[in-house]
Amino acid sequence: MPALIDTHAHLDDEQFAGDRPAVLERARAAGLQAVVTIATTAASSAANLALAREYPGVFASAGIHPNNAAQAGPDDWSAVVALANEPRVVGIGETGLDRHWDDTPFPLQEEYFTRHLELSRRTGKPIIIHCREAEADVLRMLRDDYNRHGPAHGVMHSFTGGAELAAACRDMGLYLSFAGMLTYKNAAALRATAALQPPDRLLVETDSPYLAPVPLRGKRNEPANVVHTAACLAELLHVSVDTLAERTTANACKLFALPG
Repeated sequence: MPALIDTHAHLDDEQFAGDRPAVLERARAAGLQAVVTIATTAASSAANLALAREYPGVFASAGIHPNNAAQAGPDDWSAVVALANEPRVVGIGETGLDRHWDDTPFPLQEEYFTRHLELSRRTGKPIIIHCREAEADVLRMLRDDYNRHGPAHGVMHSFTGGAELAAACRDMGLYLSFAGMLTYKNAAALRATAALQPPDRLLVETDSPYLAPVPLRGKRNEPANVVHTAACLAELLHVSVDTLAERTTANACKLFALPG
């Protein structure tokens, strides 16, 4: 199989503390060319950058997750801004909006989403967008940003929306990334949406240690398991897994400015 890229993992998560080198070795054995490890706080931004410096093929993001924004300290945003300029930091986020949890007041989530959009434009690095039960709100803010500044540079991570949302996001310049949920028995609607997407706008991810794909659902997820999502997506698009891997890897390299 041509090399795959897991565009969204959380390698700094404590669930990987005991065997992180083995996790990355299994990723290499599964054919992964790179892993982008994603920040959720200022502290995890620094931790993920440290991992990217330590392990070949690992790259990091810098940002504050909407569910963590209310706990951010007075110096946390300036720390994220500083880290965003580091060469091994290839993305901004994850950011976005979340109405499932009630950890951060919604106006504060919107403020931080706007900050990340601005930081993405300033650095030229892609924005990594989280959206949970907030599709209309995310679309509203993205359209406002698009009307002011033009196409976005980034990705809707772990995409779970319908065809209309997918088309709107693509029209504003975004990539769509699919995670293990694509393989779930109850995700027929998501698979129908994925089948309609143009291959040049697709990415694959694990969101590990969460969202393990079938046949590993319920277990700790890890980057090597992105092969199952890639296989599912290839079947939906009626292409070989080799072709899907080649396309999504080229997309990831382009979006995140990764070495080919």
